[in-house]
Amino acid sequence: MESFRSLVALLARRAEEQGDDRAYVFVSDRGTEEAVLTFRQLHHSACMLAARLIAIARPGERAVLVFPPGIEFMVAFFGCLMAGIIAVPMMMPRRNGARDASAAILANCTPAVALTTSAVALRRDLQARFAHENIRWIEVGPSAADAETVALPEPAQDDVALLQYTSGSTSEPKGVMVSHANLLANLEMIRLALGNTSRSTYVNWVPLYHDMGLILNALQALYVGATCVLMAPNAFMQRPLGWLRAISHYRAEVACSPNFGFDLCVGRYRADQMEGVDLSSLKIALNGAEPVRSQTIERFIATFAPHGFDPRAMYPAYGMAEATLLISGGRRGGGHVTRPVSRAALQEHAMEEPSDAGDTQIAVGCGRALTGERIAIVDADKCTRLPAGRVGEIWVNGANIARAYWRNAEATRAGLNAEIAGEGGPWLRTGDLGFVDVTGELFVTGRIKDLLIIRGINHYPQDIERTVQSLDGPLRENCGAAFSVPDESGEETLVIVQEVERTARHTIDTEEIKGRIREAVADNHEISARHIALIRPGALPKTTSGKIQRKLARKLWLEGGFEQLA
Repeated sequence: MESFRSLVALLARRAEEQGDDRAYVFVSDRGTEEAVLTFRQLHHSACMLAARLIAIARPGERAVLVFPPGIEFMVAFFGCLMAGIIAVPMMMPRRNGARDASAAILANCTPAVALTTSAVALRRDLQARFAHENIRWIEVGPSAADAETVALPEPAQDDVALLQYTSGSTSEPKGVMVSHANLLANLEMIRLALGNTSRSTYVNWVPLYHDMGLILNALQALYVGATCVLMAPNAFMQRPLGWLRAISHYRAEVACSPNFGFDLCVGRYRADQMEGVDLSSLKIALNGAEPVRSQTIERFIATFAPHGFDPRAMYPAYGMAEATLLISGGRRGGGHVTRPVSRAALQEHAMEEPSDAGDTQIAVGCGRALTGERIAIVDADKCTRLPAGRVGEIWVNGANIARAYWRNAEATRAGLNAEIAGEGGPWLRTGDLGFVDVTGELFVTGRIKDLLIIRGINHYPQDIERTVQSLDGPLRENCGAAFSVPDESGEETLVIVQEVERTARHTIDTEEIKGRIREAVADNHEISARHIALIRPGALPKTTSGKIQRKLARKLWLEGGFEQLA
């Protein structure tokens, strides 16, 4: 594909060559089209916004993008790029914002401008929260077709395009400084890995302030000149089958979701709601952003194959904000790779064949290193490279890797510019554990900081959470956290916090369920769950992409912040 100096140049080319093609379509939760932007309209509206921005802000200053679901976000994003303003996508602050990251993000990036819609600008709680930051509000809407344009300098490749704040599943959010060069490098890697073309229509529900929603969906579609159909995340949460109906209606080739989204579709399956839905157009069903579970894949295939879903379309992948987005993936139509491994060996940081059925864990491959990229498995303490089959920290090197965090020199040095002993760098330290098999397939096994070490044995919290949620009954899937706290003697003990289905909150026997949880955890992991808290739906803290925030859950538990069901 032709190389571009920046996304601004890429959009200009799309507006010139595919001006009347639909770039973005926003659909309601009922599937009706509410707004459409062609490539020409997007380019024009972004130019108009850029002219307003350069009148009030200097190149290099930051603008937070605070938008409800819709297509205005894309106008704001490209308006910032054209004006040389660094875009900062941000989750809409909650009205009771005690648990969101907006205050930390504002304090770190000190924005000069906030971009939003007219409806959001009227929210008094938002005005109050942003008031002391001395931020100028600009409302973004459709531009007049005959408005006058101004000459804008094209960004350089090394200019920072956006600050992508990490989702904070294990730490305070950090602003990844993503350059135009990083974006273009990763978008080309994604194109090659997914096999996308201008016919590869996307249907996306993942929020645009999240890197999966913005880069893997919205920007990748624009990169190849395809249409991206956008849905509101809340609409997906309430009616997940609407996502599949939109895929069928628009004959989409690509759809991406964290693992829990595929579980949600299976859990809400209704044959009458899927009548006439044909998923045969789907070539890439990308599963990433959190641990990929083999059971999820198997259940999704079994449920939706009768509706035309091709099992070979299932596409586990791995990525993170520091790598712009995608780190590893398979190939179009290649299907997914699984292998049975020894649970006991994983606890010793090794990959071995299971000794028996009770020792078996099914690991899901997340593909291979992308074109122009290297992946290494490294001993996290010694910083030495490990051979195939050994579990260690996943390190990544490539043109897609950001070189700095915003105003955080220590994290930049340690996390983005690490060196492998005897080899040099710079390498990204992902903080994730995994192994690469002899074929080059990457298997992600957990996070270093989430590892539970109880009586000298390593335990992955995801495994314990999976055991709990596999019990029949009212325990919500993907809505539990396992972590450890010190007891009176200083020894680490296991805590499990688990949400209960809304329909069962007032009818369950909590002591009976706790007994079953303790028995299952003891049988499967040979440890005792000393503390179990059953909580209402929605009470467990999660990141914007649905990852469990175990560190925050631990803090809340220690502070008595969870209201337990009696």
